[in-house]
Amino acid sequence: MQPIYLDYNATTPTDPAVVEELLPYLSEVFGNPSSSHPYGKKAGEAVELARTRVAALLGCDSAQVIFTSGGTESNNQALIGAAFANRDRGKHIITTTIEHPAVLKPLQWLEGQGFTVTFVPVDGAGRLDPQTVRRAVTGETVLISVMHANNEVGTIQPLAEIGAIAREKGIIFHTDAAQSVGKVPTRVDDLRVDLLTVAGHKLYAPKGIGALFIQSGTKINTFMHGAGQEGGRRAGTENVPYIAALGKAAELAAERLAADGARILSLREHFHKRLRDLADGVMLNGHPTERLPNTLNVSFPGVVGADLLAQTPEIAASTGSACHEGSGELSGVLKAMGTSREQGFSAVRLSLGRFTTVEQIDRAAEVLAAKIRELRAARNSSDKPA
Repeated sequence: MQPIYLDYNATTPTDPAVVEELLPYLSEVFGNPSSSHPYGKKAGEAVELARTRVAALLGCDSAQVIFTSGGTESNNQALIGAAFANRDRGKHIITTTIEHPAVLKPLQWLEGQGFTVTFVPVDGAGRLDPQTVRRAVTGETVLISVMHANNEVGTIQPLAEIGAIAREKGIIFHTDAAQSVGKVPTRVDDLRVDLLTVAGHKLYAPKGIGALFIQSGTKINTFMHGAGQEGGRRAGTENVPYIAALGKAAELAAERLAADGARILSLREHFHKRLRDLADGVMLNGHPTERLPNTLNVSFPGVVGADLLAQTPEIAASTGSACHEGSGELSGVLKAMGTSREQGFSAVRLSLGRFTTVEQIDRAAEVLAAKIRELRAARNSSDKPA
């Protein structure tokens, strides 16, 4: 029997309707979208339909959407492209302490190129105070990058307020929205962003496809150089099958956003209650209300999260910490939130999605609670003097 999948923040299964949309472009519709003959025109039409669908989800013009290989490329193009295009105005960038490595690593690279990066802190719930961003702004600040929703704890940031500060100061504002697109509204005008990253595999599309929203008039360098596809923004023959898939995934997300969000939120709250009923001392990590509807990051005191998941093969989920070369390392996100080591190492991220059922949630809660009781009993026994 397959384990219960509770790791939707890591990746989503490809929706069957998305697979159906994709398949013809692997066979009969094989033309190069840049070609002028009928084969190419049909492929080109698929690319533009997908662009229109993604734009509709984001509330922007289709000309403001370019396709990339995924969230990491979109982040790199946004950050490096905007930083270098505007370095005549300044070389200071602001971000947070809880960003994904796909943002942190490009910024670290930019530091090596002479840029200065300020990492602003978050509170114990993982939420940023916009006034902290305002205080970090200098006359040299050219770029602010703040993720929309955190991948580990799900906390949603007040982007509209931060965006207002950026516009007031004439600073480009980027958000990594990989986790939020398709889960909560991500209309670019409402969020007041100039650059927004989309990752297809968080949105029920395949891995290896993404998009970047670029506000008209935003000064940003070309990242991939070549024949000039994507309006000269991103060279390389377009990945037509996966672009079509991302377009369909965006269309489905737009249609299902409200209903899916309400259903999944109800499931998450039910899951949280069942865990609290069955296991003592459950602690929530992340904001109690300003959080993705699908994300439940909880700690079970007296239990190591990695051990818990390793011993519950019935569940496919992630921990709140990472182990590198045999040594335990507390999650950078939980550390930045000021979470204690005991709470951090006992954390488990349980992320739900479109295909999660109440039966799966009930079964998962029972399995986890039983193993928690077993692990705690074993620990208490080993702590007793001989």
